[in-house]
Amino acid sequence: MAQARYGNADLKEFKALIEEKLEMAREDLDQLTRSLSNIDSNNTNDTAASFKLMEDGSETMSKEETAKLATRQEKFVESLENALLRIGNKTYGLCRVTGKLIQKERLKLVPHATLSIEAKRMQ
Repeated sequence: MAQARYGNADLKEFKALIEEKLEMAREDLDQLTRSLSNIDSNNTNDTAASFKLMEDGSETMSKEETAKLATRQEKFVESLENALLRIGNKTYGLCRVTGKLIQKERLKLVPHATLSIEAKRMQ
């Protein structure tokens, strides 16, 4: 008979892994957020007009890329937090499409996964 859910020992192991990844992800997000708020500190007010124009364009592109990275990091943090909630309600590791257990190896690599490999292939 197939296992219906992961046991408490497995959930404890996954929780520790997720909490570690979550701490690092939050630090990265904080760094990106600080970078976005301080990006104007190195301005080009004292340089030639043509250089300033190029620099402003580059700065805008850099700020947009940083904002995209911050958005992706926010989603990652949210996914990890949701995984912790699933651990708390003992539904962690269940595929949301098939209802089967997601392989432990997959969860160790992608601890916020909500789909089994089988379900991913169906997409």
